[in-house]
Amino acid sequence: MKFCGECGAVLVRRVPEGDTRMRDVCVSCSAIHYENPKVVAGCLPSWEGRILLCRRAIEPRYGFWTLPAGFMENEETTSEAAARETLEEASARVDIEGLYTLFNLPHISQVYLMFRARLRDLDFGPGTESLEVALFDEREIPWDEIAFPAIRETLRLYFADRARGEFPFRSGDLVHDAVTGQYRARLLPNP
Repeated sequence: MKFCGECGAVLVRRVPEGDTRMRDVCVSCSAIHYENPKVVAGCLPSWEGRILLCRRAIEPRYGFWTLPAGFMENEETTSEAAARETLEEASARVDIEGLYTLFNLPHISQVYLMFRARLRDLDFGPGTESLEVALFDEREIPWDEIAFPAIRETLRLYFADRARGEFPFRSGDLVHDAVTGQYRARLLPNP
């Protein structure tokens, strides 16, 4: 940010009194402008053992596959955001079954919340952000073409949990190694 959203004056980066982090602070009215992580909400929609994936028609990761997900909007709940994103990206209506994974991606200041969901019917198709939409069983998942680490880890956990017949809530951090470019999941223990 360069200018204050309150009065329009110039901002400077400094640690405000009583704080511990660099913030954008107005030189005129002293307003502090906080930048907080973005919340991504999405669904893992299933139908008779298969998972609905969307092939992205937008950047980042154009042409790669993902679960339907996107940034939350103001004035909606996380489950509403997940269902809305599924409708927008896959023209699919779902019944949310519950929060399944929460992943922190601190290096890009994002938090992913993925919900297990059941497709209401097979009336789905690509939305404006998708090239195509399809149902995949476990052996058909295009693992080398999955767009995002949080989606890959959610799918990996889902199939392992499905084999055990239980779906506990999973949470953790996806840590990025700047040297190798790889991600490592650091899961928290389940209670």
